[in-house]
Amino acid sequence: MARKRDFPLAQVYGLLEPGPVVLVTTVRAGRSNVMPMSWHMMMEFVPPLVGCVISNQNHTFEMLRATGECVINVPTVELAKKVVACGNVSGRSVDKFKTFNLTPVAGAVVKAPLIAECYANLECKVVDRKLVAKYNFFILEVVKAWIDPGQKRPRTIHHQGEGVFLVACRTIKLPSPKTSFLRT
Repeated sequence: MARKRDFPLAQVYGLLEPGPVVLVTTVRAGRSNVMPMSWHMMMEFVPPLVGCVISNQNHTFEMLRATGECVINVPTVELAKKVVACGNVSGRSVDKFKTFNLTPVAGAVVKAPLIAECYANLECKVVDRKLVAKYNFFILEVVKAWIDPGQKRPRTIHHQGEGVFLVACRTIKLPSPKTSFLRT
């Protein structure tokens, strides 16, 4: 412990943030919204369940709570500036698809649009709201997934806090017998 020092609690987020920044899309009353989100985690393999925190101060919170569905869109580093820009304005007053030149695509299962420019799109439905009132925590089930097969090694962005991002670019593969059931 001699070489270690105190670390600000407000920066712990940057140490633990594992997942890529995603763009959550919602639609309500004919109006779509896009919101960057990095507070999410996988909770189950099959069916795929994703837990996510969306502040009740965000326009997306109201839309997701009302409709019970969204799309989690996975952008790559090429969209990083648009991702950050989407997070700096409110969907209450700005059409983010139009303003940031993003292409909405109709989903197969949910009404919320997919973003064509993203590497992957996960159509989701809210399946558990028990923690929404207390923690703004939604549990989503992925009901349809799309991926761009042309992108073999997508470079996703990972938020570290205060405008700092890591870019995923190196992959290693190690044997993992505990997930072998997924290949059967």
